[in-house]
Amino acid sequence: MISSDLISTLRGLSRSDKFYVMQLLISELAQQETELIKPEQAYPVWSPYGADEAADTMLKVLRAAKAQNHA
Repeated sequence: MISSDLISTLRGLSRSDKFYVMQLLISELAQQETELIKPEQAYPVWSPYGADEAADTMLKVLRAAKAQNHA
């Protein structure tokens, strides 16, 4: 939880200092995001190819919705 002292200090900063703090925090967040993906590691990616049962289910749902809207 952020302390009220920190919030008070941030509110007291000049406009340019507030932008600097924002830039610093965004840079930190971006750095943490890049650390989530590690080099030379495999990550599975789902593909719709071979998902015939899922496609059939979706088609049935769409047909039922269309029939319900036209009823």
